[in-house]
This record gives sequence, C-alpha cells and structure tokens, in this order.
Amino acid sequence: MNPIDFAAGNYRYVPSVFQYSAGAAALPGYHVERVMFRNPVPLKEGFARIAGLIQGAGRPLTSFCACELRSPAPFDDAGFKAFNEVYVGTLAEWGIYDPATRANPVARSNVCPEIGGPPEPSFHAFSYIAEGDAGVPQFVISGSGEAREGAGPYAERIVRLNDTSPQGLREKGVFVLEQMEKRMAAFGHGWPDTTAAQVYCVHDIHPFLADEIVRRGAARCGLSWHYNRPPVVGLDYEMDCRSVAVERSL
Repeated sequence: MNPIDFAAGNYRYVPSVFQYSAGAAALPGYHVERVMFRNPVPLKEGFARIAGLIQGAGRPLTSFCACELRSPAPFDDAGFKAFNEVYVGTLAEWGIYDPATRANPVARSNVCPEIGGPPEPSFHAFSYIAEGDAGVPQFVISGSGEAREGAGPYAERIVRLNDTSPQGLREKGVFVLEQMEKRMAAFGHGWPDTTAAQVYCVHDIHPFLADEIVRRGAARCGLSWHYNRPPVVGLDYEMDCRSVAVERSL
C-alpha cells in the first residue's frame, strides 16, 4: 500500500481497484472539505451539482477526491461491475480516472439504507481538496466490507459468508477494522488522527465489537452506526473513516 501522488488534484492516494482507491490524502498546503447533501442526489444530477460546487469554489474538477454513495439495494457481482463502469465514465471526463491504466485516485463508500433508501444510486456526500494547510492530517479512507482483496467473485472472498452469528459478525468486524488501520497506516496515520468513522450494518454487531473498537482506539473519533447494508450481496459489514478540516451540508 504505497501512496501515489495525483498532482492534478493536489492529493495522493492508495491504489486499489478500478472503481475506487483505498484512500486519499491532501498534499502539503491543502486540506479536505466534505459536503453532505441533506437528501440523496441521483448520480447524474449529483455529478453536475458537484462540478458546479467545486468550480464555484475556484478549484479544478480533478480536486474531487472522495464520495459517499447510497444505493437502493445490494448489487450482484455483474450489476456492481456495470454500475462502476458508468460511475468511472464521468471521472474519466473530468481527467481523474485513466481508462488505459484503470487507475482511480478517488476514495469511495457505497451502502444501501435498509429504511428509506433512494430509488436509484445517489450521492450522499463528497469531498474535494481545497487550498490552505489545515495543520493536521487530512484524509478520507474508502469504505471496506469484509471481503479479502482479489479478483474472484465476492462470494469466494467474503469473511464468514452468510454467517451472522455473534462470532461470525465479530470476525467480520475485526477484519474491517484492520483494513481501516492498514489504509490509514499507508499515509502514516491512525485512529488518533481521525475526526469521524462510520459503521454500516443491519445486524446488532456493536455488543460483539465494542471492546475491540475501544482497544484499537476507534471509539475516540466520533464513531457513528448506521442501519445500512454494504453494496454487494453477501456482505454484512462496512466501515469508513476520515480526518477532514471542513464539513458542511446543503
């Protein structure tokens, strides 16, 4: 997990899969600003609004560094790939995603609200790089579910597939906590540097993970729990985290 500089956006990123990076961090002299929509905005409209907001702030579209998506229901593997191909199309137009190398510096999370979800994939929030050093770490770590890295079907890579027992959920949660730590460590950071962390799960996993979260230091950083499902069929648990200087809602 060696970060790569994305000079056009004034940030660096940890490479992952074609649809997103493992995380993005502002370069010296810059900071992260996060904007949350009060209501989910459909993908196409969301990209248009995001472009207007970034350019209105005097920043290039390449400063788009992270987003949080909401989908109506978990995808199967083929559906998820098809959605991602559409998603990265706009990033290619913005000069962020490279179709030739399939390199994508943008961090991302994508979950499915169990109650009151959007009728189509939508933006919940996004982050971009703004000028000015915040004096503290500035990063956004992509959401991770309990799936091991690899190119095979998700069902072959999911930790304790379909196991929602207390021990199964605990093992899933520990795996994801460790993924967050590996991604932050790639930038030289850890839980003490974070300003917020979000957990997504429809199972009552907190009692089985509370001690692990406290022991690792994740509880100190504005941890919040959300009744959402991960974006792919078979996954039960997802988490993301960030250290952001400016957050606002529209």
